Amino acid sequence: MSLTRRLSTLARQFSTATPRTSYPSTVQVITISKTGGPEVIEKREIPFQAAADQLVVKVQYLGVPVKEGIYQASGFPFVFWEEASGVVIALLTDESILNDPYVCKEGSRVALVRCSHAEYVSAPWKTVFVIPESVSTLTAVSAFAQGLMAGAIILIHTVAGGLGLLMTQLAKSRGATMIGSTSTLEKATLAEADGMDYVILYKSEDTVARVLELMNGEGVHAIFDGQDTLESHLIMIKRKGILVSLVQKKVRLLQPTMKNYTCTPAEALYYVNALFSLLVNGTLKTQIFKEHPFTAEGVKQAQIDLTSGKSTGKLVVKVSD
Repeated sequence: MSLTRRLSTLARQFSTATPRTSYPSTVQVITISKTGGPEVIEKREIPFQAAADQLVVKVQYLGVPVKEGIYQASGFPFVFWEEASGVVIALLTDESILNDPYVCKEGSRVALVRCSHAEYVSAPWKTVFVIPESVSTLTAVSAFAQGLMAGAIILIHTVAGGLGLLMTQLAKSRGATMIGSTSTLEKATLAEADGMDYVILYKSEDTVARVLELMNGEGVHAIFDGQDTLESHLIMIKRKGILVSLVQKKVRLLQPTMKNYTCTPAEALYYVNALFSLLVNGTLKTQIFKEHPFTAEGVKQAQIDLTSGKSTGKLVVKVSD
């Protein structure tokens, strides 16, 4: 497919032509035009329109994907996507759903998922959620896509990342005992500050032996993992335990995805409100590792920070004030 045709296709994926005001006819987006490392990331301008059943959001912050490389591009140029936060600047025009109580209002500060890395995005109204006044758009984007069991003992790998830190706080708030693995003493200190009971430095310790030592040989109730270590997990998991794989592999024991928990507007709102309540009452506290600018170089550096293993907490891209 030629570059011109591909850009036209992207424009249609962004929207369907419907006259609307209050937003530009073109937007800046982060794309790649071929496979490769961070060096292939670029910023380009493409046409922008919004469909009758979609809201237009002026983006303030974008979340950096946990593992961008696991997603297969359907074609090139390929537009990056992940969670975002910002302000609703244009409402949908479909009268049949405009007055639905779940639809956000113009001027609302909102969070949304699976949206393009762009200055402005149009999104189905069912995937856009109002942020409470006491939660900033920065905090919302750092927790939204990544945000257990009282008395349980849980093992979390790469615990100093954005997802690991939030899971630690949530599980601790519900009475769980936490074991985490990470690569450095600095990351271990960060995890302990968020409530981690035991931290294993996997580069210098035998993770399996240490977990079984802590558990008197019985294993843990649940393991949350973003790595390719299934064999060792089967040794460390307790009978009737839960193994949650956070990566896409040919074999999955359980792979939680947000869309399976948010099939209806009411269901989505329930979980979003539960997340925001945990942020408001202080149960969850997000960690922002670094804010990168909305430029090709900024997004390249965000990917380098992420894949180098040096980042902790959440990486974000600041698009606007």
